[in-house]
Amino acid sequence: MEARGTEVVIGYLTRPGWKRWLRRMAWAGGWSVVVAACVLTMAHRAAVAAGRGCLFDDPQQVEAGRVGLVFGCHDRFQDRENLYFCYRIDAAEALWKAGKLRGLIVSGDNHKIDYNEPETMRRALIGRGIPADRIVCDYAGLRTLDSVVRAKEVFGVNEVTLISQRFQNERAAYLAKATGMTVSGLNARDVEGRGGFKTKVREAGARVNMWLDVHVLKTRPKHPGEPVSLPDWD
Repeated sequence: MEARGTEVVIGYLTRPGWKRWLRRMAWAGGWSVVVAACVLTMAHRAAVAAGRGCLFDDPQQVEAGRVGLVFGCHDRFQDRENLYFCYRIDAAEALWKAGKLRGLIVSGDNHKIDYNEPETMRRALIGRGIPADRIVCDYAGLRTLDSVVRAKEVFGVNEVTLISQRFQNERAAYLAKATGMTVSGLNARDVEGRGGFKTKVREAGARVNMWLDVHVLKTRPKHPGEPVSLPDWD
């Protein structure tokens, strides 16, 4: 049976026109690669452009008087300290101590009883000396898009200070500007090594999704929510 199958394949490849078929397949595959590369490049450049001039590495350069939006992650990853979490908390603390924030929204996932990103971030920030009454939790920040759109539509934030690593801040800046928000942001320290490399690989796809969400899919947060008034932080 195996020999017979091999004969069929060889017989097909010796028929007239098989080279033309292979060339067409190679041409189609080549164009698919080109199109994918163009889309990846376009989405990446769009995110970088959105962050240009409004995202900074120095807290002193960040616009003052806005509400900070800290993007969620948990403090532990595979039984180890999550450096993405630590560095975001460091950045939020630095902005607060520099007098740049009116208050903070910590936005993240809360889909399981034993997994609560906003509460974990809130406790960490209180431990750094930020008053509890200056921190509000958004428990439905399942994606960057959800966190950004909910900050505007649920919490009424029009001028936001983004707090995360640069790769996420750039994508969030694109989404925020697409909703009409005024953006500033502090880039938390990035994570190096194997874990950081994997995140950057995933980010390429996330930026394509970012562009599609805004221009094609018109994606909305999974949990839009009713409006919530922030405390009087003025």
